Amino acid sequence: MLGDEHADILELLAGRTDDGTIRALTFECLISGLRDERVTSLLNVIGWRGQFECFAVGGEPAESMAATVAKIGQVITDLGGASPLIGVYGAFVIVCARVQAAVSPGIACTNMLPAFSDDSAVYVSPMREGVEGASHAIREALFSLQAAPSIVDPARPLRADDLLPERALIGDDMAREELYRNVYQVLHGSNEDDPTFVTVSTFLRHGGSLEATAKELNIHPNTVRYRLKRAAETTGWDATDPRDAFVLNTAIAIGRIRDR
Repeated sequence: MLGDEHADILELLAGRTDDGTIRALTFECLISGLRDERVTSLLNVIGWRGQFECFAVGGEPAESMAATVAKIGQVITDLGGASPLIGVYGAFVIVCARVQAAVSPGIACTNMLPAFSDDSAVYVSPMREGVEGASHAIREALFSLQAAPSIVDPARPLRADDLLPERALIGDDMAREELYRNVYQVLHGSNEDDPTFVTVSTFLRHGGSLEATAKELNIHPNTVRYRLKRAAETTGWDATDPRDAFVLNTAIAIGRIRDR
């Protein structure tokens, strides 16, 4: 990826008229997390102006990189879209496309699936907005594809929340932030007397034992059940489900470390 020290490349290439060069540079900037006014200018050059909506799809090619890139471009064209950003990173081909005409995450991904290998994961992001959203979509696609081997029989396609803890473990700051804000802080709630966090964290620490949790907190097991159900409704993650418990444990670890 490009680092901040390479941002001066923007000045060196911004004046070129070669569309492929500008697209490649723009993709590299976005996948590297660069999203300042210079990247906005590059996007303007290729027609991505204003607060556009976009999404990313990525995976390993079914045949060759070139064939997959060509297929993706044709899918976008056939759906009435234009100017997708397509880049290659390691073994992955990732496209960031604007939402326009019939181009949407679900429809585009469905039509692109034949371009990707059946033996590896495919990821589709939700819709994002603007330069920051484009960078977010591309980067979460990359981290999700890198983390996908950790899951047995992953969904096809993978979606944003499917690999949150794994993405956090391999250094995805966006995943860590989401786990902190949307899971850890939600568990804590706005009321200091809210028992949700201590109930969930105690339940997880005791390996999912209602009886041990109730005994430590000096409450009835039914009260534990009620609090766990309420936590699942507010966070979207159920502590009684093994996979969801992993997400919650990771969020709690990140939150405790961060709050220290």
